[in-house]
Order: sequence, then C-alpha cells, then structure tokens
Amino acid sequence: MRELIERVDEHDRVLEVVERAEAVRLRWMHRIATTICRVPTGRILVLRRADGHVPFPGHYDVMVGGGVGVGESYEDAAARELLEELGIGVSVGFLFKFLCQEGIGPVWFGVHEALITEPLAPDPSEIAWHAWLTELELRRVVDRGPFVPAGREALRRYLGRSAP
Repeated sequence: MRELIERVDEHDRVLEVVERAEAVRLRWMHRIATTICRVPTGRILVLRRADGHVPFPGHYDVMVGGGVGVGESYEDAAARELLEELGIGVSVGFLFKFLCQEGIGPVWFGVHEALITEPLAPDPSEIAWHAWLTELELRRVVDRGPFVPAGREALRRYLGRSAP
C-alpha cells in the first residue's frame, strides 16, 4: 500500500505530495512526527526496534513515531502513531522541531511529549523490547550500541544537552 506524504523544503513548507518510499530513496525532505514518552515518576521510554523494522532494525530509540500524512498536523500524526505502535490513546504536547541530516535525512522531526499512565501494548512488528529508564541511565547508554541517529539527537535536545 502506498503511503503518501508531503515533500517539504528547508523551511518545512509543502512542495508536493509524493510517495514516502520515493522520498526516502531520493532523500527528499519530508516530515516525521515523534513522541518521547514519560511516566509520572519521570522515567523515559526506551525501545528496541523490531529486527524486521526498516529503517534501523534492532536499533534503540526514545522516539515513537512515523510519517506525517498529507494534510495531517505533526500533533495528529504523533497521537496516531502512539495508538498504532503502543496501543495507547493519549494527548501529546509539541516540544520542538528540528531538521535531521543523519540516517534517512534530511527529515523534519516534530518532537512531542506524552505522559503515560496506562499499560503499553507494543506492536511486535514495530517494537521488540521496551523499558523505562531514568535520564541518568539514558545519558549513559545513548552513545553505546546501535541507537537511531535522530533519536540520539532528539534526546540530547530534550535533556538540554548539545551534540558533541
């Protein structure tokens, strides 16, 4: 099934509607909506992508998300992705957006935050493992092992750290 998205420019303005696979293959700028999840105690969700997940199979990440559909806002896409990937319907709050050149980039990432108070039901085709880590634990592991590049950058921004 074809996934249509909006190709955007360096200012995140819509240029045209394209297939997501084509945008990734040709490295056209497009939008990804993501969410960093916390529980009331402050721990942050870290997940390992399923081995069959493309891109970055088996990599760790702190963001849950996916492509922003045609005419969809970052916020609506982020909430939809939480429902699809974690089985939870919660509100999200927009935090920031950044243009990531690494990984599948260049891609605009709209980063949100969600407070999670209900059990997760991760989609096994997307998420192989998950845990709740403290900020200190995340700071210690973000540069070890396979970590999604945009997730690493978003985490640094989220925690108020600049990239080295």
